Amino acid sequence: MSSSETTQTVDRSKNRKVKAILAGGLVLGLGAAITLAAWNDSEFVTGTFGVGHFNVLGSADGTTFGDHAAGSPAALSFTTGFNNLSPSETVAAPYVLHLDTTTNFDATVSMNSAASSGTAAGQLTYKIIKVASVAGCTPTATGTATIVPAGTALNSVAGASTFNLARSTSLGTLTGADVFLCIQVTSSTSLVQDTSAVGTWEFLATSTP
Repeated sequence: MSSSETTQTVDRSKNRKVKAILAGGLVLGLGAAITLAAWNDSEFVTGTFGVGHFNVLGSADGTTFGDHAAGSPAALSFTTGFNNLSPSETVAAPYVLHLDTTTNFDATVSMNSAASSGTAAGQLTYKIIKVASVAGCTPTATGTATIVPAGTALNSVAGASTFNLARSTSLGTLTGADVFLCIQVTSSTSLVQDTSAVGTWEFLATSTP
């Protein structure tokens, strides 16, 4: 084979290789251009929420209950002599708390604040105990538990303990169980005659889900 024929054979061989590579390239190009369509589907969810009810009611007589805000506190009914105190005398008044018929949660009650006014305020101290009934609240009652220790200044809640209120066992029909408190106020030996005082206490109920 002459050199020219050899050159032509090589050229043709190169051409075939080039064409083969190009053909392969075309095949690859076609393969890259073929893509599958994406499949997707969505699910949507929603939730509806309700808010529970919580309300504590108080009563000075254990019969008539209501809400008593800061501007309209319940008037306590103290035992005889509350308006004519003498030195070292104790008077007492009941106060009853319960949760209303539609309250969804139990509660923990704390003494959140105490305030006093009047000339005799500094000569009076108080104590709060739990008793079994309204009738069980007397000046000498010892109670089943102490919420505020004896000798506490009229405007103080130092040393106070919490207590619990239970929600209704028949929601919508019955109130929660009554808790009977007894507030005992004692005058000092140095009480000045013809003076007066006012004491106001705040019971704070917090829900316990």
